[in-house]
Amino acid sequence: MAEVIEGPLRKPAQMLADQSYDGHSSIHDDSEAEKLGIKAGPIEGPTHFSQFSPYLVDLFGKAWFERGCFSAHFQNMVVEGEAVRVFIEPKSDTYAFCRAEKEDGTPVLEASATLGPDHGETLLEARMAKLRPAGELVILADMKVGMKGKQEEIVRMDPDQHMGNLYPFSLNEKLAKITEPMDWYSDAAGSPWGRAIVPTEMVSVLGNYTGGMIGWPVKRPSIGLFADLQIKMVDGPLFVGETYRLDREIVALSQSRRVENYWVLTKFLEPESGDVKAEMLLNHGVMKASYPDYPKELLPA
Repeated sequence: MAEVIEGPLRKPAQMLADQSYDGHSSIHDDSEAEKLGIKAGPIEGPTHFSQFSPYLVDLFGKAWFERGCFSAHFQNMVVEGEAVRVFIEPKSDTYAFCRAEKEDGTPVLEASATLGPDHGETLLEARMAKLRPAGELVILADMKVGMKGKQEEIVRMDPDQHMGNLYPFSLNEKLAKITEPMDWYSDAAGSPWGRAIVPTEMVSVLGNYTGGMIGWPVKRPSIGLFADLQIKMVDGPLFVGETYRLDREIVALSQSRRVENYWVLTKFLEPESGDVKAEMLLNHGVMKASYPDYPKELLPA
């Protein structure tokens, strides 16, 4: 196969400084981040996905946005002003190993990029298969595997639509700062499908627009972050201005020394037929130290 593809350094923009949920700021706010020992509010992890997209289209063609799956584990946070470079290592006609690094070599994420319908085992599916039993949870004590989200969630993303408190910006505002612009995101005439498509990094925005991160019985106040994220197109792409129905389910619970995790599988369905158009697997980590009533003896020293 081809040699490793290396992208240029890019400085992604921080667009979640004003994010809020449950009436308080998120980890993307500088002051909240500092309370948790982080030097500044981190850039949202999916922002980095856009740096890979042009190269994956070069490898897989427009089918990448129709049947592609980007399955990423986030390793280190990036703050505004830091530069990031992506690397893509093609392994076969349907698989590439991807990673991103800061300018100094600090790893940002690793990912599998696969082209379906047969994706094999993705990077996150492999990680889930190795999860140990969650044990006793505190913040997520009321969560259960198999728990379903509220029914009949309907979402859409129009170009100038403000995406709410979780994502205080519009698609057009994102496209003005996106690291790798593509005409397909805004120009229907220039798109192979005759319609503008939702960028891979914005699928999580669409999936969480109606409160996907706050609709679960998580004890609060507490602050979380994305630990892992997989975006899989089944019959894509997702289109700007199109309406989708969401189906959510808790598929795993886990924890580490500092974080309790809940894994949510969100399906994007065609409202009338119920056909699955895309899926999002999100490992949402809630930081133990952010919950005021967390038993002190259970917190890491």
